[in-house]
Amino acid sequence: MFILHDYTKLSKIAQTHAIKLHNMPGERELRVRRGTEEVVAAQEQKWLQAQKTNNPGLLAPLLADKFVNTGSDGKVTNKAEALATYKKTKWGSVEYSDLKVTVFGHAAIATGGFKAKGTDPSGKPLDGNERWTDIWVKMPNGQWQCVASYVSPVRL
Repeated sequence: MFILHDYTKLSKIAQTHAIKLHNMPGERELRVRRGTEEVVAAQEQKWLQAQKTNNPGLLAPLLADKFVNTGSDGKVTNKAEALATYKKTKWGSVEYSDLKVTVFGHAAIATGGFKAKGTDPSGKPLDGNERWTDIWVKMPNGQWQCVASYVSPVRL
């Protein structure tokens, strides 16, 4: 037999757990999130393919018109400038590692590792070991595009 005080306590516990359960994502939301994670991960694989084939034309549609890139040298560039650099950079080998995608509604953050060898636009050898973060947004037309990218060198 419960006394009123215990019932009030029990009711508060039940309400707390109900609120937590209510705020947990439902099955539909989890499916949408997983689908978005897969779409953004596929976009990142297209980006990797553009680098492997030295083809900035594959990359261009993945980037938003107002794309902002912060390179490992700290230089900030727009879409046109970034694509021009990609066009002049020649990769002999490129690989991604540890790709992770986190979804926030109509935005997603992708992170990963980047290792590559090649030559920079001036022909100097490149031996890249970096971590990157890309911010993706679902555009009004339903397409996911990268709006910002940040690269940081990995110091060994």
